Amino acid sequence: MGDKIHQPLGQHLKPERKPGRGPRRGWSRILLGTIAVCLVLAGAGWMAFSGARIETGDRVVLLDSPETEAPDTASGQSTDTEPANNQPASASAAAEDTGGLKSLHGQSGADVATTLGDDGEEINKFTPVKRPDNRPVLLNPPGRVGQNAHLAHLPDPAVVEDTQIGPLPVRGANGERAFDIYARPWSGARGARVVIIVGGLGLSQTGSQYAIRTLPEEITLAFASNGNSLQRWMQEARRQGHEILLQVPFEPYDYPANDPGAGTLTVAAGASANLADLHTAMARITNYTGITNFMGGRFLADPDALEPVMRDLAERGIMFLDDGTSARSLTGQFTKTLGIPFAAADMVLDAIQERGYILSKLDELERVARRNGTAVGVASAFEVSVDAIATWAEEAKARGIEIVSASAVADDPER
Repeated sequence: MGDKIHQPLGQHLKPERKPGRGPRRGWSRILLGTIAVCLVLAGAGWMAFSGARIETGDRVVLLDSPETEAPDTASGQSTDTEPANNQPASASAAAEDTGGLKSLHGQSGADVATTLGDDGEEINKFTPVKRPDNRPVLLNPPGRVGQNAHLAHLPDPAVVEDTQIGPLPVRGANGERAFDIYARPWSGARGARVVIIVGGLGLSQTGSQYAIRTLPEEITLAFASNGNSLQRWMQEARRQGHEILLQVPFEPYDYPANDPGAGTLTVAAGASANLADLHTAMARITNYTGITNFMGGRFLADPDALEPVMRDLAERGIMFLDDGTSARSLTGQFTKTLGIPFAAADMVLDAIQERGYILSKLDELERVARRNGTAVGVASAFEVSVDAIATWAEEAKARGIEIVSASAVADDPER
């Protein structure tokens, strides 16, 4: 008792255990954690085997390859070949024809099948189309406009037919037309549009060179089929960005006193001879969007002579541009009936070879374009004409006039 009197009070007592501490609490935490893990695993297993899923409101998309087996029809999903009863009839009709390679107009080339899940949610299934011989999908549409600038001087094999007399334009296997492929693109904007066609290229070497180097690229150039070095000048013009036409001679009323030149198509020659002359002219160059007439007052007014020529053009996918010099021309009627792209000139710009006169006619052409939306003028590759047109074109563009190629204003039944 005497020794304990100096001992601090409470030192002989064991500390009281607080609730929740010590080994008993550690074992309870482990037990609770184990139970929670088991519950999570059990829930995941139930969802996997029962088909339950979390609803997100997003559309489900399945990406299958051609080798993927079709889902079991017993599960309510549709197969690749037979749509389910609740599948829309038009869901997979876009790419069923695999018998021959066809242009898919820039689409993905996939077969799309749409079904409804058990909960009514729409499911899209994309399957690559099986193509014969593993050939590539064509991504260029038949109506594509223009060539690559680096290849514009070369003929497109899709629209060229090799013959004994030379290459001739022809519709491509997928509907391609020279009218589209060799066309010069334009802005598509609303406003006044002017077309200026300078013809007679190839008849004079110096004149052809001067016109190609001087005229803005928006000006359409027409090459005389009976000219010289046409292939050379055609390639140079295409490299400079010009759209081109082929100028074919037709019989005028005072023929042969007024002779358009070698290879003129005449009424008396008959269909076979005229088609032979036409094909000979067309084989001189390539890369033109269509043909235009040189003279031809009598021939273009004779339906029996004109019809075989127009039918041939319709099959070849090129346009016809009437230079507007014959009031009795039937070309507009035939092109509309046969589905040929067509345009007609509103005026001749250089009937008088004088700069002031040509500039006044160009101003008149602009007024027509502002009134009607479009206007077409034709001229010849004389130096005075080329200089006046080049000067006026730059000024007109500053006034908001868009100079476009002949194909841009053509009335095209297929467009």
